[in-house]
Amino acid sequence: MRGKTVVVTGATSGIGEVAAIRLAQEGARIVFTARDRTRAGATLQKLHKAGDADHAFHLADLSLLAEMKRVAADIAREPAIDVLINNAGALFNRRGETADGLERTFALNHMSYFVITNILLPNLKPGARIVSTSSGAHRRGILDFGDLQSRHGYRGFPVYAKSKLCNVLFTRELARRIAGGGITANCLHPGFVATRFGDDSGGLVSWGVRLAKAFTGLSVEEGAKTLVYLASSPDAADVSGGYFQDCRIDMPSEAARDDADAGKLWQVSAEISGVGR
Repeated sequence: MRGKTVVVTGATSGIGEVAAIRLAQEGARIVFTARDRTRAGATLQKLHKAGDADHAFHLADLSLLAEMKRVAADIAREPAIDVLINNAGALFNRRGETADGLERTFALNHMSYFVITNILLPNLKPGARIVSTSSGAHRRGILDFGDLQSRHGYRGFPVYAKSKLCNVLFTRELARRIAGGGITANCLHPGFVATRFGDDSGGLVSWGVRLAKAFTGLSVEEGAKTLVYLASSPDAADVSGGYFQDCRIDMPSEAARDDADAGKLWQVSAEISGVGR
């Protein structure tokens, strides 16, 4: 990875931070986004200890369309990008809307992937890789185009599962659109990882997630392995449109293999954001 530039969202904690550090240790230059300056500074220090490249960060709230576009435009000043890792995400137990009128989970977990990827596509080098963190939770996701913003019967985990289904469908349609261009797009399930994810979601969801992680959660290092594999392994260089788990390609749910839904989700996302048309 020496001499390569890797862009990472969601890199200040959990598997995103571990993956960024591992790739820095392999010689990559890491450019990452963060919402909080203090946490960004702490991650930057770890990256400098891991590798001597000129690592950098950009501050942004990736739940807001204007911020997604601004930070992507800032990162697009990079002369070339070798890997884009979409990893930002959250689970919210209570429904909330962003200033754009989007449900927060949909905005952060799906739209940030869609917007940032589409803006940075022209800056990706031939042979570049796009890696998006999904989840096995996608298997419980139900995509209702009549209620993408989850205004009816909101429940935190089902809405999160829907966003992770969006990640797989996005990857599927993206891979189709960029086929033959020398760039690959894949997504992954990292496993149930014992990170801070879900701790601040509130209510019984937060309590349940904490308890489950204490007994069954993978270590962050284990959870980051597939992310690092897809970003750097020669074995993954020519694979595109895949869903991976444990560094192996896996079969996603039937709903995640629906090409019509993948195309429709892309169209709706483009209409919402004004990019990717």
